[in-house]
Amino acid sequence: MTSADDAALIEAVGPRVRRLRRSRAWTLEQVAAASGISVSTLSRLETGRRSPSLDLLLPLARTFRVALDELVGAPETGDPRVHLRPFRHRTGSVLVPLTDYPGRLHVFKQVLRPRPQRLTTHDGRAWFCVLAGTVRLVVDEDESLLRPGDVAAFEATRPHWFGPADDEPVELLHLFGPHGDRPRLPDADQG
Repeated sequence: MTSADDAALIEAVGPRVRRLRRSRAWTLEQVAAASGISVSTLSRLETGRRSPSLDLLLPLARTFRVALDELVGAPETGDPRVHLRPFRHRTGSVLVPLTDYPGRLHVFKQVLRPRPQRLTTHDGRAWFCVLAGTVRLVVDEDESLLRPGDVAAFEATRPHWFGPADDEPVELLHLFGPHGDRPRLPDADQG
């Protein structure tokens, strides 16, 4: 990367911060209150009259809940796990794909908001581990409550639904095997 490339990255930070702020319909005052950065400094950063520094970018990344490389427009590394692309579902739930292997096991973090129960079926096998919150899982006629650290595995061809057991969102590490893939545990005797 040349110094001209570096200069272009630095010049793009202010407009990127402005776009991010406006996409969330936040005022400069709201971002200032949340980040601890003055309104005048934020304004100068957005208009390019203030160079971005780490002491400005770190609180902004925390405030906007984005990775620092998203604020600075870091070049792609070629590894999709480094540049996760969250997907927001119409229900308000969020999926963050952790793998991108067509036809193979899919892994993603999932944040589910409260939603009505609607049983569904599809091909494959599903597993998930609860990271936060209490999950209500319904498979056929069976119902379970799962807490952080609990794991569920079931044939997705069976009618199922899972979501928050109460009014709080839940976080899951979700694995989906499109071809009925099953988890394999190493034999303890094979050391």
